[in-house]
Formats: sequence, structure tokens, C-alpha cells
Amino acid sequence: MALLVAYTATGAAGDPPPRIRVVDALIVAASAGSGSTRAYFEIRNTGPSKDTLLYADSPELGVSMLRRTVGRDGTEIADPVRALDVPAGGTVRMAPGGVGVVILDPPALTVGQEVPYFLWFEQSGMVSVRATVAGAAK
Repeated sequence: MALLVAYTATGAAGDPPPRIRVVDALIVAASAGSGSTRAYFEIRNTGPSKDTLLYADSPELGVSMLRRTVGRDGTEIADPVRALDVPAGGTVRMAPGGVGVVILDPPALTVGQEVPYFLWFEQSGMVSVRATVAGAAK
């Protein structure tokens, strides 16, 4: 009985955990003189419980923030996103014109370069991935 009480006290009992996998990680090469660029990820949750992306960062880049691009008065504005839910059995695809990660003051990046990125989830903790630098969108 004591073992059962200890097990439930740790929070391990209950719903089965999410299973997060991050694929198609890419960083858009910043144009000359740009103060920011973006990173995009596809997040797959093959587990039976939802998880929530809290933030993303890289030890090799500037400050990273989750943002959602929305159209207002004929212009696109990037609004902050506090967190991003990844449903059980679902996929979230970050893409231009939607949710992405804004990187402020990025260093010079070379197309094809791989950069470590860490995505931090509420349930799954840190998931690391290598993001490939792609050419700037036209």
C-alpha cells in the first residue's frame, strides 16, 4: 500500500503520457540587415494524452519566441503565443502565415547549416532536434 501511495504522489499515476516527436525542423536564413528570422517545426504526438509546447530555444541563436502571424488592417502582425497545444494523436505544423518561432538578432547562418534547437513541453519536458537552415522565402 505504501508503494501505491508513493507512486500516485509522484504524479506518475493517471493518464498515459504523450509521445512527442519533432520533425521537419527548419530555420529561414535571415536576409542581410534583418533583426529577426523564423523557425518552423512539425510536432507529432502519437500518445494518448495532449501536451503543450511552452517555448523553444537554441544555445546558438538569439532570443526565440512563439508567435502567430495574423492579418490586421491589410498588414501581417506577429502576436505572441503563450503556449501551443499538441492534441493526443495529432500533429501541429508550424508554417509561414501561421504559428512559428521568431528568432531575434540571429547570427549569420549558412544555408544547409544544422542548428540545435530545444522544444520544451509541459508533460514531455525538453525535446531536442537539429534544425536545418533554408534559403530565405521570396
